[in-house]
Amino acid sequence: MNTYVMGDIHGAHKAMVQCLQRAGFNYRQDTLIQLGDIADGYDEVYDCVEELLKIDNHVAIRGNHDQWFFHFLETGLHPQSWAQGGEGTLRSYLKALGMEGLIPLYGNTPASALQPAEIPRSHRAFFAAQRLFHIDGLNNCYVHAGFDRTLPINIQPKEIYYWDRHLWLQALSWEATNRRRIRKTKFHMDTPFQEVFIGHTRTLMWDTDQPMKAANIYNIDTGGGGGGRITIMNVATHEYWQSDPVNELYKVSYR
Repeated sequence: MNTYVMGDIHGAHKAMVQCLQRAGFNYRQDTLIQLGDIADGYDEVYDCVEELLKIDNHVAIRGNHDQWFFHFLETGLHPQSWAQGGEGTLRSYLKALGMEGLIPLYGNTPASALQPAEIPRSHRAFFAAQRLFHIDGLNNCYVHAGFDRTLPINIQPKEIYYWDRHLWLQALSWEATNRRRIRKTKFHMDTPFQEVFIGHTRTLMWDTDQPMKAANIYNIDTGGGGGGRITIMNVATHEYWQSDPVNELYKVSYR
């Protein structure tokens, strides 16, 4: 049995399945920890959730895009009016429900085109059950964006976990500074972890579609929402596998 962690998916079901197949992932025996942002981007969000529901041992972390969709499921209103990738989610569910004729043009995507009660109950339960962070038995932490390392992990505003990028940026700064020091320092966290796995901040910003490491933090958002790839990593060995570039698999990303 192996534990794997997967970065941001953004509705790219074809790319997600490539990762699982290339890693030799066993749907019955292995564990998958997915770091959030399943929703928004490509128009296969429904298919991505269906795939994840097939996995016996799966931990779902909430991303900021998932939070937007969950807000719609709770209220019937989408806080971004289906913008910032939301049109891909809207199109995905309307197609799955046989309601493609109700798909409006971009920029004219009213929430009334889709109602929360029309979303399959299993999918509503899936998004409701997403975790803000997860700590495994080896004291590794999995979170979508990050957290305030000066505070205990469990007392922070929930938005921090799926929005705040400071942890990653601070780790990069520490890495660059510590490399030049004769006497090395430790990257301090109020709640110390063996390793931390994050998504949310694309490594494409540093001109790479490969995972990055700074201090004890692994960033595996390698641009699955567009322009890069989806990545899956073996937590114990740090070996990783990737999809083809998503821009080669899809013609349109609604982002």
